[in-house]
Amino acid sequence: MKAATKTLLQAQEFAERAGVTVRTLHHYDRLGLLKPRHRTSAGYRLYSERDLARLQQIMTLKFIGLSLKQIKELLAQREFDLPTTLRLQREVIEEKRRRMDMAIEAIRKAESVMAAKGEPDWEALKKIIEVINMQNDMEWMKKYYTEEQLADLERRGTPEVLERGQREWAALIQDVEAAVSAGVDPASDEARQLAARWQKLIEEFTGGDPGIAENLRRLYADQANWPSTFQKPYSNNVGAFLCEVQAKRKES
Repeated sequence: MKAATKTLLQAQEFAERAGVTVRTLHHYDRLGLLKPRHRTSAGYRLYSERDLARLQQIMTLKFIGLSLKQIKELLAQREFDLPTTLRLQREVIEEKRRRMDMAIEAIRKAESVMAAKGEPDWEALKKIIEVINMQNDMEWMKKYYTEEQLADLERRGTPEVLERGQREWAALIQDVEAAVSAGVDPASDEARQLAARWQKLIEEFTGGDPGIAENLRRLYADQANWPSTFQKPYSNNVGAFLCEVQAKRKES
């Protein structure tokens, strides 16, 4: 029984079947994103099913919001694994849809309040801003994590988990700020309990993944490159206090 012959298509036919233009294929070739392995004796490009899978990766990652430069770097980082990559892409797109749904719901509530009161509602409009800011924050933070880590974070970051996390972080930061203002001894039990709460919330965010924990530290060490719209959620005094608590624990 003869082995199946691999289908090889010239650029025009491949472009038509894939739903893109030949110009797009040539552009991706020049960038080193999609370079077909086969050519005719006359030097014309020949595309295979593997090239179609690669094109799908490029188009989907572009749809997600990555630049072509980022896509090239990302695809160069890992061995080609179509099933795993498809799953990760689906999870990322599902997360984007979930966040869009949150924004739509916030806007819908604001519309409802406007219709009932005939004037803007401060809390309703504030909620829209919070949802959009959360999305913007996630976008620039993505560069600090791998594709797999982002998929894990987004899979665990349900609306309920995010809302609870925001409440707990806000309460904890307020408590630490109060302890700093009151001059609480970093070696005291009260200080240790605050540090333990802090560590617990970090572990909930990282899911116990040391890679995510390391990249979180890298994110906070790179504050000079944060966007101007994003502010660290706690003061430098809080950070210094927690570092001192950790130092006292090591001494004891």
